[in-house]
Amino acid sequence: MIDRPLRNVALLVAACFFMENLDGTIVVTAIPKISDSLHVDAGSTGLVVTAYLVTLAVLIPLSGWMVARFGPRKVFLSAIVLFTLASAGCAAATNLGELIAMRILQGAGGAMMVPVGRMVVFERADKSQLMRVMSYIVWPGLVAPVIAPLAGGIITTYASWRWLFLINLPLGIVALAFAWRLIEDRPQPAPRRLDRIGVLLTCTGLAGLTYTAHLVSGGAPRWGWIAALTVASGVLLTTATVHLLRAESPLVELRTLRIPSFGRAISGSSIFLLVISAVPFLLTLLFQTVFGWSAIKSGAVVLFVFAGNIGIKPATTYLYNRFGFRRMLLVSTVALAATVAACGLITAGTPLVVIALIVLLSGVARSVGMTGYSTLALSDVPPEQMRDANAVSATAFQLFSGLGVAVAAIALRAGAPLGDLLPGVASERTAYVIAFAVMGLIALVSGAQAWRLHPAAGAAVMDRAR
Repeated sequence: MIDRPLRNVALLVAACFFMENLDGTIVVTAIPKISDSLHVDAGSTGLVVTAYLVTLAVLIPLSGWMVARFGPRKVFLSAIVLFTLASAGCAAATNLGELIAMRILQGAGGAMMVPVGRMVVFERADKSQLMRVMSYIVWPGLVAPVIAPLAGGIITTYASWRWLFLINLPLGIVALAFAWRLIEDRPQPAPRRLDRIGVLLTCTGLAGLTYTAHLVSGGAPRWGWIAALTVASGVLLTTATVHLLRAESPLVELRTLRIPSFGRAISGSSIFLLVISAVPFLLTLLFQTVFGWSAIKSGAVVLFVFAGNIGIKPATTYLYNRFGFRRMLLVSTVALAATVAACGLITAGTPLVVIALIVLLSGVARSVGMTGYSTLALSDVPPEQMRDANAVSATAFQLFSGLGVAVAAIALRAGAPLGDLLPGVASERTAYVIAFAVMGLIALVSGAQAWRLHPAAGAAVMDRAR
């Protein structure tokens, strides 16, 4: 049983996680309105999304060092204040440059807010509490991209795009008030010397990779520039990996990946994240561009993913305690692959109840899978390595969540020419059939990682008595 103080802190971190992820995706719906308001083209306005995601990915690795240097309370409270004030700045922006600058500040606040909050929760929780605590934290982050299309559609239809940012003000104030009461400083080990070379290599490489993902998912990608940037980012990240593995006090302790359960959970969850981040994106496009649905109707149907997330949440702890991590992760990844492939078979004539059921089951699979992977990752991590493991986990989550849309965009573009090679007459929907099939196959790769787990994996966090 989780005591009330720990549950309250976990719920606070969950709320911050939701706010951060919602802000990263809700703006996509408003890009046309923002472009018209600021008198710029939609391609340039895409930087509003990219600047936020790049800053998140780049600064998350610094969170562990920041906590050791300044303490969790000071860093967490400052992150909420920065995120909230930057949201007000976004709403008040009068040109694209101001808006992008404020989005970068928002990303800086978000990069310190959630990883530090997770760290506080994990330091307080016993191993036997990790599963239940993780279920509190994980599902809001999975829900945010799902409700973003509906929320963005409603706000941009009936109000100004500036309200996309103004809604963060009351949320931020409430979060700050609770954080002031709940977050306490605890003795921290002396901070290691800041790995400046690691900062330069890691941050530049992650920024390049995330920006490449933005270019790929854009409307008219320049493949020569994308190829050059991909190679440069790959070289930087490879060099960063070699440096981090050899450095005495690295920015990110990659050696934690040598813990078998942690390494396999991170690799499996990263692939899983690619798929679950892509599904709402593909469904929204399919419903609006092929079926001709409104933004509100398509967002409302995608919202059934949220219902699946919430509906299965009370049962996740029991399921993993009853059947074990290996078995449940295999079931959830196969179920995800099946429901994603089924999304490709949906047509405009498919009954709405059937579409909603497929989407609902997809939400169940993603909730069970991510709760399991996130808990398993930390099940065998020693307390002295928890901070390093948390930084690796948070960076992987943010990076692969952002890359999921780019992978889906590539699969969608490849689907058009591939559709011409298939028997029958290709239609506009054919590209989506292929894209969903590709994402389903990727989900099965995550299942292969689950298959490699030891049958007793995660035993340290399972409550057998329950």
